[in-house]
Amino acid sequence: MTQIQPVQLKLLIIDDNTETLRLVQDAFASEELEILTASDPETGLKLFFEHRPLVVLVDLIMPRINGIEILETITAADAAAEVILITAFYSAELAIEAIQKGATDFLIKPLDLEKLRTRISGIQADARRRERTAQLDRELLDVYEFEGMIGRSPVMLEIFAKIRRVSPHFHSILVTGATGTGKELVARALHRLSPSSMKPFAAVNCSALVETLLESELFGYVKGAFTGAIRDKVGVFEYADGGTVFLDEIGELPMPAQAKLLRVLQNQEVQRVGSPVPRAVSVRVIAATNRNLRSQIAKGAFREDLYYRLSMVELTLPSLAERKEDLPLLQRYLVSKFALRYSKEILGITRRAQTRLARHSWPGNVRELENVIGNACMMVQGKVIDIDDLPESFRRQTGTLGVNDLASEASILTLDQVEQRHVLDVLQRVGGNKVRAAEALGIGRGTLYEMLARMKNSAVTSIDREAEDPGDLPLKRDGTA
Repeated sequence: MTQIQPVQLKLLIIDDNTETLRLVQDAFASEELEILTASDPETGLKLFFEHRPLVVLVDLIMPRINGIEILETITAADAAAEVILITAFYSAELAIEAIQKGATDFLIKPLDLEKLRTRISGIQADARRRERTAQLDRELLDVYEFEGMIGRSPVMLEIFAKIRRVSPHFHSILVTGATGTGKELVARALHRLSPSSMKPFAAVNCSALVETLLESELFGYVKGAFTGAIRDKVGVFEYADGGTVFLDEIGELPMPAQAKLLRVLQNQEVQRVGSPVPRAVSVRVIAATNRNLRSQIAKGAFREDLYYRLSMVELTLPSLAERKEDLPLLQRYLVSKFALRYSKEILGITRRAQTRLARHSWPGNVRELENVIGNACMMVQGKVIDIDDLPESFRRQTGTLGVNDLASEASILTLDQVEQRHVLDVLQRVGGNKVRAAEALGIGRGTLYEMLARMKNSAVTSIDREAEDPGDLPLKRDGTA
């Protein structure tokens, strides 16, 4: 197993109390940290934008710019930054506001240096894991990349296997799937893996050509065939002789052109417009459509004999909604692609942005995903793509969220959760003594017991140390008294 190299973090401390700056500096002097300090918020923000530290320790109350404003500025610029707010004036409302706006933690002065050291160590460990995850993602991309396509879902692995099996042998093949599923990528893969790979690959979008020019483009014409035909013209099939012709949107082909295409497939010959002479060609034909050709046949809009000639081998591509397990890999691939194109260092996508992307139905399939990621990579200013970097339609998405989705979406803790966490933290500090805990919290002992009773059904950390007050009972495993 590859060893994970230590990640050296930059820690920025912004506090107008120089004693706090010195205290934290001394506490982390021996750690693998590059420590930056600022005694005023303006200097602190300047240092942040110059050095882009991963961890920022910010005092809540400072002159001119408060800690919440600094938090908002930092998280808007770099969603990956871990901002820890510190204050001597704790309130649950402030803690909730800070967490909702992206704070990693909310610590109370005087600082518990051991707790802070544990928190920083945890962030460092997370950074190492993210680095390792990114490395594994790159390795996965190498494993699950096939001829320019990305997929590890069973349905895509089966598509890849079929392409490998049929590419050496096919003469005609039909590729079906919704718009944006990658039909042309499949066609190019079939060509590259065929014995004709060194010969031309000619792609024609049948829906983009007007009917009067379609036959001329496909089969060519001779001089004098019509007004303006001043010389002979080679059509697509003659151009690709020995190679592959890709006919995209084959369902849009007019009936006369369908008859000529059937002749090409049956006899391997073309007839230029205005010429009675057939010309022999040897081409592989890949047809693609997002239409239901059987329905087209029933309506009399598509030749049944042509359909059966084309569909001797048929590949049906899944929509992105049918292969959602491929979404993280596709995101990683596209972020790397566009980061290179735009010469940006983009490390990835935040968890809440990934949650937003995962909830989308992707009617435009991989093509739509590519447009969204490309746009985000162009707009992002930091190193990580967040919700605000996504197109507007994604930023204003709403819907019913589950508990896990909500937590990932906005890193929100409820008031009760913040309250419980703080109460338990104080109880631990005073060794489980509820009298002292109530005094420290500024509440009555009865109120504290009511709070603990409400925690009965919560999964909370137990405090097993003996209470100092004889009337106190240690907390049970379920958090009750």
